[in-house]
Amino acid sequence: MKRALTASLLLMTLAGCQTVGNMWDDLFGSSGPKQVPAALVQFNPAIDVKLRANANIGSAVGSIFTPALTKDGVFAASYDGKIARFDTDTLKEIWRVDTLKKLTGGVGAADNVVVVGTSKGDVLAYDFNGKALWQARVSSEILSAPQISEGLVLVRSGDGRVFALSAKDGSRKWLYQRDTPALTVRSYGGVLTDKNAVFAGFGGGKMVALELQTGGLGWEASVALPRGVSEIERIADVTSNPVTDGREVCAVAFQGRVACFEPQSGNLIWAREMSSIAGMAIDARNVYVSDVNGTVHALDKTSGAYVWKQDKLANRELSAPLIYRGYVVVADLQGYVHFLSREDGAFVARIATDGSPIRAQPVGLTDGVLVQTKKGGLFVLSLN
Repeated sequence: MKRALTASLLLMTLAGCQTVGNMWDDLFGSSGPKQVPAALVQFNPAIDVKLRANANIGSAVGSIFTPALTKDGVFAASYDGKIARFDTDTLKEIWRVDTLKKLTGGVGAADNVVVVGTSKGDVLAYDFNGKALWQARVSSEILSAPQISEGLVLVRSGDGRVFALSAKDGSRKWLYQRDTPALTVRSYGGVLTDKNAVFAGFGGGKMVALELQTGGLGWEASVALPRGVSEIERIADVTSNPVTDGREVCAVAFQGRVACFEPQSGNLIWAREMSSIAGMAIDARNVYVSDVNGTVHALDKTSGAYVWKQDKLANRELSAPLIYRGYVVVADLQGYVHFLSREDGAFVARIATDGSPIRAQPVGLTDGVLVQTKKGGLFVLSLN
């Protein structure tokens, strides 16, 4: 992986850039030796997972789109500018609009507002009936799904800034920016909103807590500290969304650590060496992390002690995990969705989709799991 990253970095440096390109491509082989995905192990399924419904929104190309779930349906987007609303149970298409722009970030949906972002930093807002509401612009490309909370649209731009826009008209309410390292990984990480706070991770292994309505800095903490001699070795970026259960907030860094903090003070609770670009999940007992090697880790939420790990998915470029009905759900580069036991990480079910990578974290529905593939396939999986 380091050889692939080094080759990509050299190309980016010659071009005068300071950001390593697409994380999965750079780390897993488009610019260097391809890591061979582990063969799928055989097991006796403990639960029955079936495909209940499917649809297609259009290809993601080099972006990662996360479908948004609301009580009014599922909203999804594609690189070629399409946004659509689907029925949650059947994925029957209710409407589809063409933004006439190349989309790279989305989807955020709440309070009758659907938001996506473009490679030029355009923020586009529509209502739940597909009517255009407003358009705004931030400082650079938008690679993650905007978040909507308390009348604000929170947008993370590719240059590491966090913008708060009015959900009503797109006007800017506040901006948070900080110094970034000389070299960072191109990140698809967004922000996490919880109660009156916004949590965001940055290059150099930092995470901050911001006041939701003003953008004021509550605290800054180190998820990971850059180490090594070369600039490549010293990359230690938080490239995925933080997670919280209300009592602690956790994040994980590439070439760094997974760490949990007190949400109010930012005091460190525990940390453990780990490297991840996909991200993590949290439940009442554990923190779950998909690492860069394709291992899923379960760590005790209060101490960071190991509970179990599943390492039979090596080099399968896993998505961030979803905790659903007592199972840990991860998806991979070949479009498979794997269900693991929350107790010991054993395989309990597996199902194929359309064969293309699933980069976005699966979404839990009231009765099923929703995934979106790189080819634009939307699949609802039901458990019996």
